[in-house]
Amino acid sequence: MKTTIYMLRHSEPMKLNFCNSKDNLQIQNEKQILSLEGERRARILSKIKELEDVDVVISSNYVRAMATAKYIADKNNKKLIVMDDFGERKSGIRSWDELPLNFEDKQFKDENYKLPNGESRKEVAKRMLYALSCIIDQYKGKKIAIISHGTAMLFLFMTWCETKLSKSILKLTFNNKIIFEDAFFAPELFKFENKELINIENIKVNYEE
Repeated sequence: MKTTIYMLRHSEPMKLNFCNSKDNLQIQNEKQILSLEGERRARILSKIKELEDVDVVISSNYVRAMATAKYIADKNNKKLIVMDDFGERKSGIRSWDELPLNFEDKQFKDENYKLPNGESRKEVAKRMLYALSCIIDQYKGKKIAIISHGTAMLFLFMTWCETKLSKSILKLTFNNKIIFEDAFFAPELFKFENKELINIENIKVNYEE
C-alpha cells in the first residue's frame, strides 16, 4: 500500500517591518503573512494535477504556512491539520544583532551547533522525522500534503541525502540525482513515497498565468 507525501515550502511571504513590535523575533516569524504574489502562487499550486485528490493536508503553526495550505485544503474539501513539529528552525535570538557571523554555515557543517535558546540541525531533523513517521503510520496508503519551511525541510532532507556545501551554496543529491541546489523558491514542492524512502522528487511548477 503506497503512501505518497508532498512536502512544500510555504509560498512567498510579505516583507514586514516589525521595528515597533513588542514581539520577539520568534513570534514575529510565526506571524509573517503571505504577500499578494504569495497568495497568487499558492492558489496556482493548489490546482496542479499532483495535488488533486489529496486525502490529508497538514501545516506548521506559522501563519504563512497555513495561508499556503488553506488553498490545498479548500481545493480538496479537507480540514487543515496544524502540527507545530513542522515549524521552522528556531534560531534562539531575540534581535538580529544577536546572530553570530556564519551562523547558517556553522549549522550546515555541524549538526549539533546551536545557540542557547535555539535548535540544532540534529534537533530539527529529529522532530521533523518523528512527526513525518507518525503521519505516515496514521495515514497509510493516503496522499498527504505537508506545508513546512525551507531550513527545517533542508535539515530533514540532509538525513537522507548526500550533502555538498561550497561557497555557501548547498547541493543535495539522492541516488545521484540533484533534488536541491542553492536556494528555495517560494513555494517549492517535493514528493516522496512510503516510509522506506527510495526516491525524492523536486516537482517544478509554472507560476506564470
